Amino acid sequence: MQKKSFYITTPIYYPSDKLHIGHSYTTVAADAMARFKRLTGHQAYFLTGTDEHGQKIERRAQEAGKEPQEFVDEIVDWIKKLWTVLDISYDDFIRTTEQRHKDSVQKIFTKFYEQGDIYKSKYEGWYCTPCEAFWTERQVEEGNCPDCKRPVELVAEESYFFKMSKYADRLIEHIENNPEFIQPASRKNEMINNFLKPGLEDLCVSRTTFKWGIPVPFDPDHVIYVWLDALSNYITALGYFSEDDSKMEAFWPADVQLIGKEIVRFHTIYWPIFLMALGLELPKQVFGHGWLLLEEGKMSKSKGNVIDPEVLVERYGSDAIRYFLLREIPFGADGHFSEEALIQRLNFDLANDLGNLLNRTLAMLNKYYQGKVPTPSGDEAIDQELKSMALDLPQKMTERMDQLLFSNALSELWKFIARANKYIDETAPWTLAKEGNQERLATVMYNLLESIRIVSVLLLPFMPRTPERIWQQLGIAHEGKIHTWDSIQEFGALPAGAQTKAAEVLFPRLELTAEGGGPVRQATKKDKPVQAPKEDKKKMAEKDGLITIDDFARVDLRIAEVKTAEKVEGADKLLKLTVSLGEQERQVVAGIAQHYGPETLTGKQVLFVANLKPVKLRGIRSEGMLLAASDSEGKLVLVGPQDSIAAGSKVK
Repeated sequence: MQKKSFYITTPIYYPSDKLHIGHSYTTVAADAMARFKRLTGHQAYFLTGTDEHGQKIERRAQEAGKEPQEFVDEIVDWIKKLWTVLDISYDDFIRTTEQRHKDSVQKIFTKFYEQGDIYKSKYEGWYCTPCEAFWTERQVEEGNCPDCKRPVELVAEESYFFKMSKYADRLIEHIENNPEFIQPASRKNEMINNFLKPGLEDLCVSRTTFKWGIPVPFDPDHVIYVWLDALSNYITALGYFSEDDSKMEAFWPADVQLIGKEIVRFHTIYWPIFLMALGLELPKQVFGHGWLLLEEGKMSKSKGNVIDPEVLVERYGSDAIRYFLLREIPFGADGHFSEEALIQRLNFDLANDLGNLLNRTLAMLNKYYQGKVPTPSGDEAIDQELKSMALDLPQKMTERMDQLLFSNALSELWKFIARANKYIDETAPWTLAKEGNQERLATVMYNLLESIRIVSVLLLPFMPRTPERIWQQLGIAHEGKIHTWDSIQEFGALPAGAQTKAAEVLFPRLELTAEGGGPVRQATKKDKPVQAPKEDKKKMAEKDGLITIDDFARVDLRIAEVKTAEKVEGADKLLKLTVSLGEQERQVVAGIAQHYGPETLTGKQVLFVANLKPVKLRGIRSEGMLLAASDSEGKLVLVGPQDSIAAGSKVK
């Protein structure tokens, strides 16, 4: 039986400089989708690449003292390296400077000209070089581009124009008849009301004031303007207008084209009109996702406020960065990035939940069965509940992935991880071992191990390196048949007798440096942390890890009384609390929601670190820290005074 095809694309990135974490967000999302489709039996084709022509590239190359091709080659090499570091599994990387692309674009331009869609005229008006966009007098805002807010230039030159208005009514009809074509829906309304209904002006599709581009085949003084050149990549990469168009036959129309919301207009107006003029089907869906924002706003190369994804991967690992990008931000909405939020997400989800489940289970298995997978026996109701939840997972995650709800899909998986952790507490294997109930203990331990196996398979699209590490520890690294989608359609594929091997901690907990020098990873044998200042390292060596009474005195420990508590929206583990320190109140965000309900905390007295540097968690300011203890089984208890004492009292 032939596999069902699936074609997904990212925008092709502009190599005027290195890419930032916002570009990685799009590409990681596309990669997760492509991997998920491959896992579920589809023949997926994933395209990314670079848009290398245009005036901005020509100017940047001149500023760098290089030829344009040399300039873009260096940046493209860096981009490809970045995608390797992030484990991006693209099937093709298209460059608009490749001959295969240039040949097809020239044929497309000629076809448009010969069928009367393109004509030559003169353009006079405003042009934004960074956005590669023309604007009317009405659209320009006080001499600035309405999109990027940078100055526009007044240009006058002979150009070829595409008759956009000829296809406008057909496009409006298509959009209205295909509600899934432009997503999210807010983008669709914007395109119709702001651009299509007011009337489309004809589009400039060639330039003569610069040379870095594809020449118009019948008029070499003109180069083909960037949007007709760039947008065509999605079909030129499939061999459109080439001797071998077998990929075009197999994969077009695209199932999903992922783009940032700033280029929705070009992909949902210009691009579908070009396709209509070529007589081709339109993509099934164009999805304009939101921006990854910093506290000061949108990341921008020109603002100099970009986050280098290579640095993040070096510090935290590719799987951790991929997980954060896919889990933290609902796809389609704007999201905020900070290393504080990254650390919170990785500590709670990866270290506490997934890592703890694996570590606790293997530790008990080693203690009770010398690390060998036992043979299960009869089920009880609680076992059936766990199994039922596991078997429902593939369908639930498929439904959410088909809607590009990456965060929701991962949320479903983490609900199961939480259920497996709770299953440990409910079945209490340590008690079963103490009582000598070996038959029941074997079943409980097997169910936990099989649950972890199922989790590992479902993690493959999102965190491609982690499953292999889990399989090594489960002793099934070479059992390929139980790493598949088919293998998780039933519960019980893990072979009894497999010899497990507990290894290094999957995800060490992270912390902020006491000096406020930024987030660092806690040291492990195989995990080198960000270097501490030399003076601090020297002190640590001198004291062999011990602190003096002066060091301890720097920590301002006080008794705090909880005044209010509420759940943080969209966060399973976080509570927002207001605590009283006597004459003042503080707001604090604490990861205790799975251990304490908000209603149980009002009036409770706790130990509180009052001089901790404030941070933002999920956009909420947190001004201190509650102290808690946790045991080897994951139980967490807040620490407080034995007898009631005035709020604000100092701990000495």
